[in-house]
Amino acid sequence: MHSYAVWNNKGGTGKSTIAFHIASRFAEKNPDRNILLIDMCPQANCSMLLLGGGINGEKNVLKLCSQENPKSVVGYISDSILNRNTPNLENYSIQANHFNKMMPENLFLLSGDGNLELMAPAINDEASRTPFPGLTDPWEWVHNIFQRLVKSLDKDKWTVFFDTNPSFSIYTELAICGATRLLVPVNADDSSRVAVKALFALLYGTNPPHSFFGGYTFAAKAKQRKLELPKVHLAIGNRFTQFKGAAAAFAAFSDATADQLYGEYKADPGKFTSKENSANSRDEFLAFYVGELRDFNTAGVVAAHHGTPLSKMRQDYYPVHNDPDVKVNKSQLRVGLKAVDSVVSKIEP
Repeated sequence: MHSYAVWNNKGGTGKSTIAFHIASRFAEKNPDRNILLIDMCPQANCSMLLLGGGINGEKNVLKLCSQENPKSVVGYISDSILNRNTPNLENYSIQANHFNKMMPENLFLLSGDGNLELMAPAINDEASRTPFPGLTDPWEWVHNIFQRLVKSLDKDKWTVFFDTNPSFSIYTELAICGATRLLVPVNADDSSRVAVKALFALLYGTNPPHSFFGGYTFAAKAKQRKLELPKVHLAIGNRFTQFKGAAAAFAAFSDATADQLYGEYKADPGKFTSKENSANSRDEFLAFYVGELRDFNTAGVVAAHHGTPLSKMRQDYYPVHNDPDVKVNKSQLRVGLKAVDSVVSKIEP
């Protein structure tokens, strides 16, 4: 059983849209497994998409988060910290299909919650408590809240996905610690190279560590406690836009980003998931560790906006934001679904 965090330390890479499509399609392709999406972004965009998209999705998320005991990540984390336990997932998760009939029946959601941002200082305070000899280390205990949840699930029946926030805040750290593998969305521009470099520094530290703040970083604290950090499983290149019109005509991966990733691999292959054969060249590395959504285009964005998997979309005109007639044709749907399937095929239960 694997758990995947969709994360990059950069905004605008399409994390939530990608998480929506990967989780829903993976559920369709694996009807014998339960798929859990844990939305660890305070914006809760992925939750809104899964629960119907648009205004309906927003209303459904608000309904979950407004309960006295929120059915959301905030409710789950609160229960875990206050009662020092691993809460029953059923008390906080929902079956997405009960809110959005377009979702497969085996897809479950632990909803995002805007109050996660407000809760962050409390989580930080809990993790920063002074550890007492012989007792559980507060920092490690808090950071493993979702790792304990994942380990409590039947490994033969569940696969878990985390959507995340680009900022490396405390709640992002919890999501990262709950995952065994990383799916890293990147844009087709050279700025993604900088983001990839930052991602590895945040998770694994720098060599040598900074003389002043090196010991205060997440990487240093995780290493000190010998935490098992997730390995990079796939970098997902995309070029789609959230606005009407065809995606920009450039490759889904820039050479600079590809070189940065391959350089990280050559420096330490142990930071990446193992394959049957080692990558001995840049091209082999890209074949093993890159999935492309370069043909995802308008269809993928419109489908997500309407909370509908690409497999259930039909050729038509769809309203998106202030545009009432975004056209989606059969060829776009066919090519878009093929692109999603090519990525999902590289994700293992």
